[in-house]
Amino acid sequence: MTKSCTKHAISSRISTAPYAGVIADGNGNLYGTTYLGGSDIVGIVYRIAPDGSEAVLHTFSGSDGFFPYADLIVDGSGNLYGTTSEGGTNDDGTVFKLASDGTETVLYSFAGETKHDGAFPYAGLIMDKSGDLYGTTFAGGRGCRAGHGCGTVFKIAADGSETVLHSFKEQSDGAGPSADLIADNAGDLYGITSSGGAHGYGTVFTLGK
Repeated sequence: MTKSCTKHAISSRISTAPYAGVIADGNGNLYGTTYLGGSDIVGIVYRIAPDGSEAVLHTFSGSDGFFPYADLIVDGSGNLYGTTSEGGTNDDGTVFKLASDGTETVLYSFAGETKHDGAFPYAGLIMDKSGDLYGTTFAGGRGCRAGHGCGTVFKIAADGSETVLHSFKEQSDGAGPSADLIADNAGDLYGITSSGGAHGYGTVFTLGK
C-alpha cells in the first residue's frame, strides 16, 4: 500500500527555520516554533490546522525571549509551554507560557553569570503532575569554563520560582546538556550532556527527585 505525504508549508514571509518538532491537539492542529521569523525576526509560535492553513499565535520581541529552539509541551487546559534559547531580561533565555487565548507570559528569565541559574535553554520542558516544569540549560550554573558554567538542570514551580537542581562540572558529570529530559514514575530525571564526562564525549545521567 502506498502512503501519501501531505505537505503543510510554513510561510517564509512570516517565519523561517523551524528547528523544533511539532505537537498535536485532539482536533488535529499542530503547534510548533520557528527559530527566526516574525516582525522582529527572532521567532514565532505557530499553529497548522488540518486544512494546512497557518496561524501565528505569538511573535517574540526579544524582551520575552528570542530564538526558540525546542519542542513545545501542552497541559490539560491547552496552554503551551516552551523555552527560548536567548533573549529575556538578561539575554540568557526564557521559559514561557502561551495561554489558549493567545496571552504570553514569561515564567522565568535566566540570568547566567549574574545568578548562576543557567543560560541558553536549548532543550524543551517536561511537566510533573503538580504543574512544575523541568529542563536544562546548555551553560550557566557553577563549576567550569571561567565562570560561564557547564549547564544546569532546573525546576520552575507553578509560582514562577526557579531552583537549580544540579550544576554540571564537566569532567566529573558532563557539560552542555541540550536535549529534553525524561522522568520515570518515581519522578527521577534522566538526560544527556553533549560533552564532558570521563572521556570528554558526553554522559548519560540520572538525577534523583
